[in-house]
Amino acid sequence: MATQITRRRLGPDFTKLWWANAISNTGDGLVLAAGPLLLASLTSDPSLVAGAVFAQRLPWLLFGLLSGALVDRWDRRRVVVVVNVLRGLVVGALALAVLTHTANIPVIYVSLFLLGVGETFADNAAGTMVPAVVEADLLPRAMARIQYFQIVGNSLLAPPVGAALFVSAAALPYGIDAVSFVVAAVLTSFIRIERPAGRPERPHLKTEIAEGMRWLWAHNVVRLMALSLCLMNITLTAVMSIYVLYAEQRLGVGGAGYGVLLATFAIGGLPGALIAPKVFDRFGPAVLLRVGLVIETSVHLLLALARSPWAAGVVMALFGIHAAVFNVVVGSLRHRAVPDELRGRVASGFMLLAIGGTAVGALLGGFVARTFGITAPFWMAFGAMTILTTLAWRRFGTVRT
Repeated sequence: MATQITRRRLGPDFTKLWWANAISNTGDGLVLAAGPLLLASLTSDPSLVAGAVFAQRLPWLLFGLLSGALVDRWDRRRVVVVVNVLRGLVVGALALAVLTHTANIPVIYVSLFLLGVGETFADNAAGTMVPAVVEADLLPRAMARIQYFQIVGNSLLAPPVGAALFVSAAALPYGIDAVSFVVAAVLTSFIRIERPAGRPERPHLKTEIAEGMRWLWAHNVVRLMALSLCLMNITLTAVMSIYVLYAEQRLGVGGAGYGVLLATFAIGGLPGALIAPKVFDRFGPAVLLRVGLVIETSVHLLLALARSPWAAGVVMALFGIHAAVFNVVVGSLRHRAVPDELRGRVASGFMLLAIGGTAVGALLGGFVARTFGITAPFWMAFGAMTILTTLAWRRFGTVRT
């Protein structure tokens, strides 16, 4: 059965969606490196730098559930097209501000907030489009392909290019990112999606939001994955928020070494994305979810003990493999489980928990490291993940496709 699946094509509409995702993610990868460099050129205050991350995550907490309900009401393809054009305009305006030396902290915060608002709509809508253009048994393969180029473009290739472009012409990475959004919008506009006829009368938005959240909470597997990802993101963001200090103070590496350590995560993610659909078919989601819990717990322990950048690099590569496989498994299970008419609302509730975890983790990591030492967030993460693994082990063992 697995051999038959791998020989079937994902189709031209998925190809357009994949290219749109790949191009916009590569543009974002340029800014992933250029953004911190721009902030560092304006301020040396760590709280202001961290505030930029919070500004981009805040819209998920404010508008995540609302955007999911609206995505289920509207034409999802049109949502992605319009929002990508608007995001391109926002990044283009930021590029102009950088070019004219008028960019400052408030301008950056407002730009990131607006981009975050757009992200709540575009990510919800684009995510719901995948099962609309791909058959259910091909979802692991489709998710793996999307995941693979997100790693290559967004995490591995684009950041060093973005840093180099920023040094030569600070506005250039932002200008390219703006163009990437527009190109992605054009590609998405050519995707053909047949949506089922909507309900003649729609209930109030609050009723629809509640309907999506009730479905999420009532579905044992989706609820468990959402709660698990929330805690996993709290622990992961807690350690990654101080990772640059950990690399300097614990491992004794400078900026270049820190960049290499981050790259090892992406390097590990490449084979992870390649093997994800095969191991999904071979072992099934229950085994992979359990193995993922063990690996993530072990990564925090090993990083807490590591004193060599080589050892930390190997651990980060292992984590990259795990993250790619885990994301494919979770995404495939969720897309298969959620009815089409609820996909936007359930996805928004899912992301609210996941991204809410990153916001909490970012605040928690700095406090714990400052109070108890640079390795304390890793020990905290190890303890929390041990508890999660113990509680979720039996329940993950019952998960089926």
